[in-house]
Amino acid sequence: MSDELKKSRPVEVIADAEPVALGSILLTLVEPHKGHEVEYNRWYERDHFYSGVMIGPYSFAGKRFVATKDLKKLRSPDSSAITGTPENGSYIAAYWVLDGYHDLWNKWSVRQVRQLHAKGRMFEHRDHVHTLLYHYEWSVLRDEGGVPIELALDHPYEGFVPVWIDAAEGVSQEELWGYLKDDLLPDLMNGSAAGLVGAFTPLPLLIDAPGDVPRQEASDDRVLLLFFLDCDPSEAWESVFEEGRRRLEASGKGTLVAQIPFKPTAPGTDRYTDQLWDA
Repeated sequence: MSDELKKSRPVEVIADAEPVALGSILLTLVEPHKGHEVEYNRWYERDHFYSGVMIGPYSFAGKRFVATKDLKKLRSPDSSAITGTPENGSYIAAYWVLDGYHDLWNKWSVRQVRQLHAKGRMFEHRDHVHTLLYHYEWSVLRDEGGVPIELALDHPYEGFVPVWIDAAEGVSQEELWGYLKDDLLPDLMNGSAAGLVGAFTPLPLLIDAPGDVPRQEASDDRVLLLFFLDCDPSEAWESVFEEGRRRLEASGKGTLVAQIPFKPTAPGTDRYTDQLWDA
């Protein structure tokens, strides 16, 4: 380990044994170029998943998910605001960062990825679709004593659905949040396959972030909801997500930007790489 890295990772802080709490996340949505999907999948899970994030300080969980062509057809109302085109964004990775250490983690991450670029350890045949940092705000659990947000990426959930919502004109963030966590989400989750929903708000990327990462403005009016499901998203799409969309629109509190379903990848396999697009 270099002296520079040792200085950026204060052992005395880690040794304080503070409670493990989620502070922020990295969400990165990527599209492999057709014909390179197997190679991309192997590169990401065998190298970049670890070298780009997980070996760094204050990263305490990570997981990858995939959108097969059947799941892409469920995207609504129009995923283009996030994905550019309806078929973009076949793979998404989520990483959890320890509360209170976002800035240190972010600086290490930018430096690390730049070093990987310099050493030729990146993958040319893929496009970043949506890469953004988010601050953790709150979560809603379906069951009393259910899975806390810190364990969400380690629990064997079968579905993962990011949902982006903008506050309606004249509606404050506080008012939207109150409607979501006290009204809409508890009703939707009760007796459903949605075991956990976490809420997040966008954070800016560092100015010196790698050039291949698209810059997207962080909106004060936007909230990201991450749904963790006990089933394939297709089995809960109408009862949870389309019903949620209808209720949100009727409430006048917010506008659904996009809801995009995924399922977990199967590490160590090429599973789903032949199911990303229509022929």
